[in-house]
Parts: sequence; C-alpha cells; structure tokens
Amino acid sequence: MNDDISKLIEVCNNIYEKRLVSGKSGNVSIRLGDYIAITPTLKPINGLDEKDIVLVDMDGNSLTKGTPSSEVGMHIGIYKKRKDVNAIVHTHSPYATGFSFNYDKLKILEDYCKFYNTNLSSVQFEKPGSKELALKASESIVENDALILKKHGTLCVGENLKEAESLAIFIEEAAKTQFVSIMLNSVKDIK
Repeated sequence: MNDDISKLIEVCNNIYEKRLVSGKSGNVSIRLGDYIAITPTLKPINGLDEKDIVLVDMDGNSLTKGTPSSEVGMHIGIYKKRKDVNAIVHTHSPYATGFSFNYDKLKILEDYCKFYNTNLSSVQFEKPGSKELALKASESIVENDALILKKHGTLCVGENLKEAESLAIFIEEAAKTQFVSIMLNSVKDIK
C-alpha cells in the first residue's frame, strides 16, 4: 500500500509541476480494494506526505486522520460505476478549464484512445463538492474516460494513476492547441 500512496503523491507533484493545478485546487485518488486513498481537502496538492493522504471506504467514511477532498463523493461514485477505473485525476488546468467557461466545445484534434476527432463530453455546472456534481459526473463518466466539468475543470480516469495522469496532460495540451488555433484564425480574419 505504501508504494501506491507514493505513486499517488508523485502524480500530485507531477500535475502541480505541469501547472494542471495550483494552490489548493484539484484532487487525486486511487482505488485500493474496498477503499480509496484520496488527497486531503484544503491542502496544496504539491508536497504532500503519506500521512496527509486520507483513506475512505466506499461509503465515504474516513479510515484515517484528516479530511478527504470535498470531491470524495464524486470519486466514490465513479469507482462504484466503473469497475475498470482504479485512479482519478481532477484538475483545474487553465486552458481546458477556460473551455469549461466557454460555449465552444473542446475538440480532440489528435489521435488519443477513443477521443480522436470528437468533442470532449461535459457536464453542466453544479457546485463543487455537491451530491449533484458527484451524481452527474459518475453518470457521465460511464461512457467516457475524461469530462469537462463546466465552470470547474477536468476529470480523467484510468486503469492506473499513470493512465489518468497522462490523459489529464493530453486534455490540457489539446485545449492549448485548440486555443492557439482559435487565436490564429481570429487574427487572420482581422487582416
């Protein structure tokens, strides 16, 4: 288990260094049998120690000290719906989150899994940490491995932490590419 927690902390540091999260935003979890390990609430995601990670059962009961992320209900809901998912990475990456505030759909322009040449699915805004958001996200993730949470951020799942992290990085890069394309096309129209 300590190895799994170390990997979770490594992913947290990676997504912070890649600027997919800042301050106290975002959260990461991993399924460990009948319970999950999740990042704590109201702590910066970078520089966490093993003692900071909170273990909870599938009913949301804390098994260790600390308070789990306010999004713990969303993570548990996804794990219950998707038996193939063992890791979740939720970011507030700037470009993808920017699209979450916009009416433009984030289109995946490169070949990556089943997303090629499609719009990334999204769920309408619900208050972060709410039961409504947990329900909408867990229902929408059934047929997707990534979601845009409107006016909030992104949600990526995977069979393992590396897969979920890689998908979160890919989504942000796709958002950057689309943003640059939109900007270049708008400048071209000005000429």
